[in-house]
Amino acid sequence: MAPALTSFIEDTWFGEDTTIAEIERQLARLREARVDEGEQPNLRTSVMTHIAWVPPRWQHAAEETLAGMAERHPSRTLLLLPRPDEPDGIDAHVAVRCFPVGDRATCGEVIELILRGNRVTAPASIVLPLLVSDLPVFCRWRGLPAFSEAPFEQLVEITDRLIVDSTEWEGLPETYGPLADQFERTAVSDIAWARTERWRSLLASLWPGISDVQTLRVHGTPAQAYLLTGWLRSNLGHPVVVEIDQHERLEGIDIDGVHAPFPPGLPPNPSDVLSEELDRLSRDRVYERAVRAAATA
Repeated sequence: MAPALTSFIEDTWFGEDTTIAEIERQLARLREARVDEGEQPNLRTSVMTHIAWVPPRWQHAAEETLAGMAERHPSRTLLLLPRPDEPDGIDAHVAVRCFPVGDRATCGEVIELILRGNRVTAPASIVLPLLVSDLPVFCRWRGLPAFSEAPFEQLVEITDRLIVDSTEWEGLPETYGPLADQFERTAVSDIAWARTERWRSLLASLWPGISDVQTLRVHGTPAQAYLLTGWLRSNLGHPVVVEIDQHERLEGIDIDGVHAPFPPGLPPNPSDVLSEELDRLSRDRVYERAVRAAATA
């Protein structure tokens, strides 16, 4: 995939204790500003609405990932920053980012919303007026979702695809159980699963020599270990014991004590992984089976 362009023009607006109606007015004003100055109209080419639910500990990582995606996925991005312990209200930072294309520009919008106090409990009522009509809605949830609580329940109802990263979760593999309950509600992607793709291809290339594997030792994150083992269990139809040698990234696999060869290629960066997940709309049945097998082990 080609790297993102680094040259862009950004117009911004900040509002404290603001309203959704005011945010919409400011968006329209920012989009029209360059036309009023006599420049060529910008090309607003949104292909989706991208929602990101970002608790404080994940804010920096989320912003870095979005910056790395740049113009690859022109969209309206709604960055929801929950602050339940602050006084009720909404603060907003609205940005229209335009990337030069000849004598025009391709533009996307980033709307950063700080949801304070009780506003945290009703995100759908805030998000719905800001969705781009007739376009798919993706929701990237940072950290472990509170599956039964109002913010998650509401956003899943308006989302075409939920994107998580179970590498960020505690309580694995049990927490895969509530995730599996979402599969009939919306399509689900897991960045931890995406990062195992090269290794799944490697293991598949070793068939049928691994058909009787009993133990898989994974030198990587717990999420990658459980998902790879769940994938094997769901395909082989027999128990496979997982052993975890924890690392920040997937560095190797031992099959019944024998070290597997290293797959070709380099691990993708976070922006590339998220960009690829935003290209997918349908359910991933192979992933769903792996999650269920991991959760019931």
